[in-house]
Amino acid sequence: MLDANLKAQLKAYMANITQPIELVASLDDSPKSRELKTLLDEIAELSDKVTIAAGNASRVPSFMIRRTGTDIGVTFAGLPMGHEFTSLVLALLQVGGHPSKAAQDLIQQIRDIDGDFAFETYFSLSCQNCPDVVQALNLMSVLNPRISHTAIDGALFKEEVDARKVMAVPTVFLNGEPFASGRMELEQIVAKIDSGAAARAAEKIKAQDPFEVLVVGGGPAGAAAAIYAARKGIRTGVAAERFGGQVLDTMDIENFISVSRTEGPKLASALEAHVKDYDVEIMNLQKAAKLIPAKAEGGYHEVVLENGASLKGRTVILSTGARWRQMGVPGEDEYRNKGVAYCPHCDGPLFKGKRVAVIGGGNSGVEAAIDLAGIVAHVTLIEYDSQLRADAVLQRKLASLPNVRIITSALTTRVDGNGEKVTGLSYKDRNSGTEHDVELEGIFVQIGLVPNTEWLKDAIALSPRGEIEIDARGETSQPGIFAAGDCTTVPYKQIVIAMGAGSTAALSAFDYLIRLPATEETAEAA
Repeated sequence: MLDANLKAQLKAYMANITQPIELVASLDDSPKSRELKTLLDEIAELSDKVTIAAGNASRVPSFMIRRTGTDIGVTFAGLPMGHEFTSLVLALLQVGGHPSKAAQDLIQQIRDIDGDFAFETYFSLSCQNCPDVVQALNLMSVLNPRISHTAIDGALFKEEVDARKVMAVPTVFLNGEPFASGRMELEQIVAKIDSGAAARAAEKIKAQDPFEVLVVGGGPAGAAAAIYAARKGIRTGVAAERFGGQVLDTMDIENFISVSRTEGPKLASALEAHVKDYDVEIMNLQKAAKLIPAKAEGGYHEVVLENGASLKGRTVILSTGARWRQMGVPGEDEYRNKGVAYCPHCDGPLFKGKRVAVIGGGNSGVEAAIDLAGIVAHVTLIEYDSQLRADAVLQRKLASLPNVRIITSALTTRVDGNGEKVTGLSYKDRNSGTEHDVELEGIFVQIGLVPNTEWLKDAIALSPRGEIEIDARGETSQPGIFAAGDCTTVPYKQIVIAMGAGSTAALSAFDYLIRLPATEETAEAA
């Protein structure tokens, strides 16, 4: 299964294994079992510290990577290829004794967690968000003997997925009960099961001294702002709900200049690593709730967080980004992750052979419909406008597909379901006013973005669309407060533009700081 180049790379990684491990395989005579046996044989050939043993797990095909003579290990049900191949490599190394790069205080926190936790994660091989969850839970099971984890390929164990009503990935069960769905980082998972984590984080933040530049948001704009500010030698902090922002939910990136192609999670990881090259205080998993501008120019602005703690900055750079826009119709919230989805790359494989709809006729909607058409039985694309807005080349491709129906001048009015999952949707023909019903099992919403600025209302000037109003220097309506990226009135929401805007905002903040008068009045205003 592995080509010569991949084998060479894997062999180099496996040289870091310090303790013997067993690949305990539960197989039958199915084609997938034969594929898995081939993969495991090839892995075992690459290291004398790896052996293969027979197992009798209920899920077949599956295998456990177990540290020989212990209960330390992780389990994969299915073949962890595609996006999950990295998860396989990391599991081999960590079970084999190679240390994790996670922060030492977080590692100790995981080891100290009290309780028995059996996690199961359903993933798809095309999901770019799944590996972070799988890798986080794998690491936790290696560090704490009372934590176990099984990663399950939802496409391979379809009956199980249907029985447990899994309609989005990653979906995590804990001790047999639903735990979470969607992308999560290691810190988020730990915080959910460690009841005292939030309070400890709040106390740590309360002890922070004021910053010269406080960046709110950790996407491309926030990362660029932090780097440019830190390079000026001034005290810089970043408070982010999740470092990487919307980039984490982006599959292929092919327009980032100088990089022919990359994936969102890889770029997000590179952004964080670059920021950490400098003396920047990163406060992740922190959501801003309120902005209190300084009472006098040169004083400290205050950002109140949802956990009750607050941070102060002589200047603030707002880079909170945007999120997927919702349809806002009855049934959408009720059936989120029960048929209503926002990531065709992640959740598409779960709808193999089914009928789905895509809402939105821009580039993202048409691209989603094209991708899904190769997986599902039929795609209905619904566009509000009288014509599609996607690039002509995408429209031609879509029109060539035999299992796609395009409906324009249509307003989605309702998501229908049976209480457990989506069964259809209703739309109104905007020309005739007539209502129509479409029977289907999945709905993928692709209708643009909404700026994450609700918490800024009454603090700074916002546009009618909720975007932060800025000038060419990134200045907002409040002196000393700047903004950058998708949350602002910048006309094009692109990664490269957000980075440039973040850099501009940081340089403007520094220029603002050096021009402040060094007087006693300024000191009192702080």
